[in-house]
Amino acid sequence: MTHWPDIPFQRWQGTGASIHMWTQIAGKLRLALAPWLNHSWHATFYVNARGLTSGLIPGSACGHEVQFDFIDHRLEVMSTQGERTGFKLEPMSVADFHRRFMLAIEPHCGAVDMHGAPNEVPDATPFREQVEPGDYDPAAAHDYFRALTCIAPVFEKFRTGFLGKSSPVHLFWGSLDLAVTRFSGRTAPRHPGGFPALPDEVTREAYSHEVSSAGFWAGGGGVDEPAFYAYAYPSPPAYRDAEIAPSAAYWHYELGEFVLPYEAVRTADNPEAALLEFLQTTYQAAADLAAWDRAALDCPIGVPRAPRPVD
Repeated sequence: MTHWPDIPFQRWQGTGASIHMWTQIAGKLRLALAPWLNHSWHATFYVNARGLTSGLIPGSACGHEVQFDFIDHRLEVMSTQGERTGFKLEPMSVADFHRRFMLAIEPHCGAVDMHGAPNEVPDATPFREQVEPGDYDPAAAHDYFRALTCIAPVFEKFRTGFLGKSSPVHLFWGSLDLAVTRFSGRTAPRHPGGFPALPDEVTREAYSHEVSSAGFWAGGGGVDEPAFYAYAYPSPPAYRDAEIAPSAAYWHYELGEFVLPYEAVRTADNPEAALLEFLQTTYQAAADLAAWDRAALDCPIGVPRAPRPVD
């Protein structure tokens, strides 16, 4: 029996909408304090043993970490000086979460000039003005976390089979997706931009070089079910016609990327193998069609305690 949890979109939708806005608010702290890193990697979250963490945030007198604990259902702010503040995750408006978060970080960071509105959403109403009651189902949040703990190790394993530049496995709060990206090493055509509530200069820096990217989101934004995705930028003309595995994967014409329903992976005889197959075949299609130097970039999947051989 699979240990991958069932995360139906209907149960997740309200909780997911809250977590999306809450991670945006918390992510703005890292965005405000951390030096800019290529492709906005300085602003992301990571899966840890209890939920999502910002990692150690530099930029003030001491280091800070923000954690969404989806086991005890708390937002925690911790400092390298041993200080800890936080509050319970429960149904609340975005405005209320914003108020509580600002109070929680004040003892650590003092006044921080944070951007006060969401990114990558069509209606970028400032957080303080989002006063409608919000949902939070602890069971839905915990199952989402459990799914991430199943998915992230497969992404990490996939990442070991590449010698070129690769992103960390990290969660972008703009669209609330866990992602991993490979780079060919070549520059890409200028991106047209046009993402809602996101400066074009940010998008163009993020896609300054050729990529093959894959990820997971729990539903929304064109696919109302939890799903994996894969895309290339720039997308080779024949990419959408490539043979991708497993058989449940398909090309989503509106999104312009491959999609694999999470349920098809969760119920597979070997979910890890099914997901790894999707990651590998979508990468191979992108790299082969765009003539990446795979002989120099690819390597076998890593195994414990075995350094890569060097000629």
